Amino acid sequence: MNNDVRLIVALDFPDAASAFALADRLDPSLCRVKVGKELFTAEGPALVRRLVNRGFGVFLDLKFHDIPNTVAAACRAAAGLGVWMVNVHALGGAAMLKAAREAIGTGPTAPRLIAVTLLTSMAQPDLVELGVTGSAADVVTRLALLAKRTGLDGVVCSAREAASLRAACGSEFCLVTPGIRTGDASSDDQQRVMTPRGALEAGADYLVIGRPITRAPDPLAALEAIQREMSPAIGRS
Repeated sequence: MNNDVRLIVALDFPDAASAFALADRLDPSLCRVKVGKELFTAEGPALVRRLVNRGFGVFLDLKFHDIPNTVAAACRAAAGLGVWMVNVHALGGAAMLKAAREAIGTGPTAPRLIAVTLLTSMAQPDLVELGVTGSAADVVTRLALLAKRTGLDGVVCSAREAASLRAACGSEFCLVTPGIRTGDASSDDQQRVMTPRGALEAGADYLVIGRPITRAPDPLAALEAIQREMSPAIGRS
């Protein structure tokens, strides 16, 4: 992977005013931003276009999961917004993943297309309750290999699965890891978490970070501090 901008700041806010209050304090040369379901539902495509116009690479985190034609149309619409990355849910199956890939294409201006494996809020008891066989690591690997076979660029995964996925899927497969916390931060509702440097050393390519930056008194200073923490691991990747 190229040593490009590795940090993705999660804009997990209820409205555009809150999201831009933070974005105005960040540097798009140091981070990308993630727009998820709450913010997108509240503000729609216009907010994404505004972020793109301000120079931010946008990860549109809507986890599309539907019949293949519907997901293909949604991915095509996302690409039209100029987003840098979009995701779908690997549990949608091979036909859906292939349809998403075909809709977006593979040209140099196409967004990166990645799949969600297991949500980082899920632990082993949740899998048992759902009747999913195997450990969380086994399930993540199966879904990641499915994503690779169907032509996706990578997956969202826990940093704790990054090393095994790197070994299973190869060096060019993109690993995007949420659940990133600095050493003194609470894990909140994330069950499978890791520090920024630890995640990169485990094989992650991009780190999604929310509260340690968004709740900091000085978000840009927090972002820069995390960049410094990451630097030794980036130099070896």
